[in-house]
Amino acid sequence: MATCDGSEARAALERSVLRRVPPLLTDLYQFTMAYAYWRAGRHNEPAVFELFFRDNPFGGGFSLFAGLSDCLLFLQNFAFSDDDVEYLRSVLPAGTDAAFFSYLKELDCSAVSVSAVPEGSVVFARVCERFRGPRRRLMEMGLRRAQGPDGGLTASRYTYIGGFDLTSNALAGRLFGIPVAGTMAHSYVTSFSSLEEVWPQTLVPCGGGGPIDFICLVKGWLGRVCQLLGSKTSLVREGELAAFLSYAIAYPQNFLPVIDSYSVSCSGLLCFCAVALALCELQYQPLGVRLDSGDLCRQSLEVRRVFKECNKQFSVPQFESLIIVGTNSISEQSLAELNKKENEIDVVGVGTHLVTCTRQPSLGCVYKLIEVRGRPRMKMSEDPEKSTLPGRKSVYRLLDTDGRPQMDLICLSEEAAPKAGVSLTCFPLGLTKTLQTVTPAQVTSLRLDVFTCGQITFPLKSASESRERAQISLQTLHPHHKRLQEPHDYTVALSEQLHSLVSDITKGNSKGSNFLLSN
Repeated sequence: MATCDGSEARAALERSVLRRVPPLLTDLYQFTMAYAYWRAGRHNEPAVFELFFRDNPFGGGFSLFAGLSDCLLFLQNFAFSDDDVEYLRSVLPAGTDAAFFSYLKELDCSAVSVSAVPEGSVVFARVCERFRGPRRRLMEMGLRRAQGPDGGLTASRYTYIGGFDLTSNALAGRLFGIPVAGTMAHSYVTSFSSLEEVWPQTLVPCGGGGPIDFICLVKGWLGRVCQLLGSKTSLVREGELAAFLSYAIAYPQNFLPVIDSYSVSCSGLLCFCAVALALCELQYQPLGVRLDSGDLCRQSLEVRRVFKECNKQFSVPQFESLIIVGTNSISEQSLAELNKKENEIDVVGVGTHLVTCTRQPSLGCVYKLIEVRGRPRMKMSEDPEKSTLPGRKSVYRLLDTDGRPQMDLICLSEEAAPKAGVSLTCFPLGLTKTLQTVTPAQVTSLRLDVFTCGQITFPLKSASESRERAQISLQTLHPHHKRLQEPHDYTVALSEQLHSLVSDITKGNSKGSNFLLSN
């Protein structure tokens, strides 16, 4: 598989980020607020914001963090072009001071610093069942169904980090080094109508020698296959056979057609076996078939049975390694049902439901101010879920004696870090009046400094490196957090000191009314 080298890939990724996320890709009120800060002389005041989410998506018990590389590249390359500034001049109120636009032209992120959890880490909301067995692989194939080209590209990277094995997205393969794979579209099959359209009609054996009349060879095998299975050659679609012949001649080492364009049992499977047996005779290894409609479990069992019969009758051990790819609007629910039934599917291709997040299109991230000039800030709300946690904070993951996460603890940054083997008291979120005591066997700090004063200070991880971290991180989770249905809630708690600060602010006992700021 050809991929970019390190420097070329980094440059291509930076260009991709800049094209996908230019500085103007934000709400207009960000610019009107920026102008108001600038006019008030507050544009250089130090401030701290936090990004978090309130609930795990799809009713799950955990989430995986991805996207850090894109964020850091965006910050490092942040700058307004002259055209950007002129556009803002045209849409902001006429009385906007011209000096503000000069300020924007010089603006960068040299004073910005970011701390974050490493990409590929398991994370939890403030408050999956793993379908693949040892032999089954997952292929992401949602580019055509994604919301725009960027949606398809980022989905390919993030699903690979999350555990998918392959992508159909060629650009994602080039940029991120993800293994790419593809089969055949129904349009290729239906574009053929007769064997006369097959050209060339010969194929050179894998071991060398003169060209063989491949059509004649396949016709012979088709008769033998139909006789073995008791099928009628008259029901075989000539156009489908022609399509398979043409593709096999073009790619004899990568023959994996879709076999349900017409009828799997009466045509598609018979055509495949005839072409595959001819390829085996010429010392090529066919790959397998794709099923894209109907009862995938039942069809996969029938396909595997036919493969075994051909192997037994014609002594073709290559048929033992043929794979069956299952597609057809696969979702979490249909995949769970599929795994409950007997089937012979080796690779599952998931598209629409994966890249569009049909059940929950938005994660619901929250980005709120928590500190200005060293003073904590908190958003107050009658809805407790909408209130924020004030002050600059540190987050620690407390592990039990088996090395499994048992709790994430949020502390104020000035607090001492919890220690392994030392008991501590805390307040689980959602149970603000319930004090809990816990003794961690291990303690891990979740946040790392990744961007300091405008420079990336943490090595950007490749998709494969983030994927490896994700797999390790997932292995530490207790199974009851990974269940698809009704997973156990993971505990996220506040330290006593942070809980006390929140209580004081909520009761109005803080040092001055300017301590509170709704943002």
